[in-house]
Amino acid sequence: MPDNPCCDLLLTNARYLSPDLSVVSGKSIAVRDGRILDITDQDACHYQADTVLDGGSLLWMPGLVDGHLHTSQQLLRGRLLDEKPVIWKRVNVPFESRLNEESSRLSAQLAAMEMISCGTTGFVDAGGKYPEIYAGVYQAAGLRGRLSVMTNDNPFCPESLRAPSVSAAVERLRSMGKSLTGLLRPIYSITTPTAVSEELLRAVFQAAAEDGVPVETHMNEYASEVTDFIERYGQRPFVWLEREGLLSAPMTAAHCIFLSQEEIEIMARRQIRAVHCPFSNCGKGVPPTPQLLAAGISAGLGTDGSAHGGLDLFREMRLFRGVMNVTRGVGTADSSVMPAETLLSMAARGGAAALMEPGLGLIQAGAPADLIAMDTDAPHLWPTQNLVHTLVESASGADVRHSIVNGKLLMRNRELLTIDTERIRREAELLFEKHPWLQSWK
Repeated sequence: MPDNPCCDLLLTNARYLSPDLSVVSGKSIAVRDGRILDITDQDACHYQADTVLDGGSLLWMPGLVDGHLHTSQQLLRGRLLDEKPVIWKRVNVPFESRLNEESSRLSAQLAAMEMISCGTTGFVDAGGKYPEIYAGVYQAAGLRGRLSVMTNDNPFCPESLRAPSVSAAVERLRSMGKSLTGLLRPIYSITTPTAVSEELLRAVFQAAAEDGVPVETHMNEYASEVTDFIERYGQRPFVWLEREGLLSAPMTAAHCIFLSQEEIEIMARRQIRAVHCPFSNCGKGVPPTPQLLAAGISAGLGTDGSAHGGLDLFREMRLFRGVMNVTRGVGTADSSVMPAETLLSMAARGGAAALMEPGLGLIQAGAPADLIAMDTDAPHLWPTQNLVHTLVESASGADVRHSIVNGKLLMRNRELLTIDTERIRREAELLFEKHPWLQSWK
């Protein structure tokens, strides 16, 4: 090795969360070609880089991954709180059906801006009307993610979102997948198993298996959906999918609130990745997360889109801790039913598992360089006797100082480097003036 080896980015005097979630200090982290090249003692570091970030009061940690995002609902912020169920049928889908290319592009820009600002470096989108437009925005922003098409053939679905045929729906998914490049990859999706025909349900899962593309959908989100599925197919959703041989493709299942023991066993056997959305799910039920984790099932966190209170995964962690304590811990007097380390792991590694990117969610040599720096010198974070606990109890996305994806700085000292925030703000204001239905569309 040369005396002064070069790298693209050097993090000096670094304090970071190691893979076992302990805090390690006094290191230098060298990044090259999108990956962590080396982690050395600060005193022994000989790397040189054009861009150097000094640690100071920062804590470097893996970037968070939003395992279930609705890009197309960014303009619905503030619209869903206190609404009667079932909101996705009454509000979300009709709203999305009226979006055009202009409003969809702005929705993606607002989502990218919010994610980068609050420490999210990767995402799994649930499917929208214009995924190619989302892709252009996310590619320019520098985020890592998986995109899909909203796939539905139910007569209740608005025509602009409804697939004209099963074959057309599958071809649309495949065409979208082939168009993605860089850090963006496809994931095949249906709206939810109860909302589509059996023919489309089978076709999408089979296409995913044939094409080597993962599949995702909303699963067991409402108790009524589970009972509706049982009435229609005679078995619970995961049990039927297993019986019909449709679980051969890697799968991410959003929500997973109402699960039987048999379904948990199927998820474990098929290595299905669960994603919970705490804020969104609070009005529906509480998932059996301790049982999922005990069964070896990967569980991540998602926001369910900005319409459900924003894209801050730190908020989701804190809320989920409270929900788990009240519903799972109180009955057994187990105050640590959902430890802080588990929550951080879910927000980073659990979401990374949904992205299916090897090594993501860890700070170690060879791992993808998706990192965020937390400013731990803020009054609500300092002093602390346990920094990991304090992150879960008190941190928010506003405490993220720097954001790096694939070795590229997307935010430095709270300044977004790949997005023109003021322009997007002006365009959002003009859009609402131009299209009043965005605020009073019912």
